[in-house]
Amino acid sequence: MKLTGVIITFNEERNIDRCLRSLKLVCDEIIVLDSFSTDRTAEICQSHHVTFFQHAFDGHIQQKNRALQMAETDWVLSLDADEALTDELAAAISQVKNGPKAEAYSFNRLTNYCGYWVKHCGWYPDTKTRLVMKSKASWTGVNPHDRLALIEDGKIGCLTGDLLHYSYYTKEDHFKQIDYFGKIAAKELFDQGKNISWGLLYVKVLNQFVKSFVIKTGFRDGKTGFLISVRSAYATYVKYRLLRKLNTGKQ
Repeated sequence: MKLTGVIITFNEERNIDRCLRSLKLVCDEIIVLDSFSTDRTAEICQSHHVTFFQHAFDGHIQQKNRALQMAETDWVLSLDADEALTDELAAAISQVKNGPKAEAYSFNRLTNYCGYWVKHCGWYPDTKTRLVMKSKASWTGVNPHDRLALIEDGKIGCLTGDLLHYSYYTKEDHFKQIDYFGKIAAKELFDQGKNISWGLLYVKVLNQFVKSFVIKTGFRDGKTGFLISVRSAYATYVKYRLLRKLNTGKQ
């Protein structure tokens, strides 16, 4: 079977080379859909001789579905620019290419946080479905939390090996994303007619910390687990605080 790798990008010069090198291990074609990056993303992609398109960003789900449909092969492997295949996962995907026995395949994602591989906090195994028959799947969810899912009932196989996720290099990266994702999530909730009281907001913040640090055993990741749990709780606060501002007309 032929396989197309697809990625959406915006200012990913720090990550895209690693991602493309790993996709080349298994893909017959690679398509990058860029949102008019202002850094070296386009230059790096062109050095890898990928098929490169640009389109204005109108949402993670919308952009990823657009990229999915650009593939000419029946099977598609969709990665984020800050992800890369391990050798073990690449070998498992190569075996699927010899004769798929399902309509889609999932695998575990392992996240690197400021140089530390996170095994708890609810961050691992973080199973993702990313290898699919194009005609059988689409991106869904609520922006910015997208997921690739089968359109109708079908078999999803599970592959060995991890998808490496280089999420945050510094704490500043994390806070920047908290602000970015918080604005998107708050707008989605606002468009759905949602609101929240201050009391419930603080309950959700506390619950998020307890879930990450205690229930999901983030304490087993030591200092890193504590910091992730605190910042995850803060992300919850930012999202709902922005939602309250939208509902009171404060832009």
